[in-house]
Amino acid sequence: MPQAGLLVQMDGSDHPWLEDRGPRLVLLAAIDDATGQVLAGVFRPEEDTHGYFLLLRQLIRRYGLPAAAYTDRHGIFHRDPRTPQGLAAQLEGAVASTQVGRALQELGIRWIPAASPQGKGRVERLFGTFQDRLVVELRLAQARTLAEAQRVVDRFLPRYNARFAQPPAHPEPAWQPAPADLDRICCFKYQRTVSHDNTLSLDGRLLQLAPGPGGRSYTGARVDVHARLNGTLAVYYRGHQLRATRLPAGRHLQTRGQPVIVPRPPRSTAHTPSADHPWRRTLTEAIRRKALKAQGVTFS
Repeated sequence: MPQAGLLVQMDGSDHPWLEDRGPRLVLLAAIDDATGQVLAGVFRPEEDTHGYFLLLRQLIRRYGLPAAAYTDRHGIFHRDPRTPQGLAAQLEGAVASTQVGRALQELGIRWIPAASPQGKGRVERLFGTFQDRLVVELRLAQARTLAEAQRVVDRFLPRYNARFAQPPAHPEPAWQPAPADLDRICCFKYQRTVSHDNTLSLDGRLLQLAPGPGGRSYTGARVDVHARLNGTLAVYYRGHQLRATRLPAGRHLQTRGQPVIVPRPPRSTAHTPSADHPWRRTLTEAIRRKALKAQGVTFS
């Protein structure tokens, strides 16, 4: 590849990076195919969507948008058409994309799947080198946690690139400007239908929508919920962000657009009568009389 930013390889390496000092981690890395420059590195507890969002956001903020991303066929990047889908997706008549796949499309980055591990040899060789050099750096720094490991790799990458990155064959880079709304793209997106009380829920979190212009209700409207990487939620309707309030657990009412929380009554606990409780004595006597009656004993 002659131009920097034309193709970026991304992958994850599950390895005992901290040796016996801390938990086993996965290093997600992105490398430029034309120069061998390591564009970003993120440590995660496992190879996950959140981590790839962090990786994408890091490299795009530093360099811009690459033309294409070259990865393996991990389920994080695409969904197999043979995978069963929900009714809503079936009615739409299209294979629902993954969160990362959707973000790449919105960013205009072409996704290219590797046919074999050998196809992404540059990033595979990078991990082989890092499992030697970076492990030593982590050991010297006595890194024991994910946060400490991240600080080490952030310091390590500029030194590594200064020594091993090569100039591209074509001097004009292919990087495109980063979008202003990057955080709105590199996030988890879901669709929800607003309930009759102007609320919606996502993974157990309840949101109360404020009334729209003229006190309008959004009941029955289909809205987009964005779960950002910092843990906050944002609700959009037809491209416009709505005012939403996170509600604590409990029943809720709508009063002039303001949420009113009515705590749930405490659950009743089962009560076991004591052995000398009158109810127990009455029941025992009834059982005894029934048994005697079955034997022919009569009572006056």
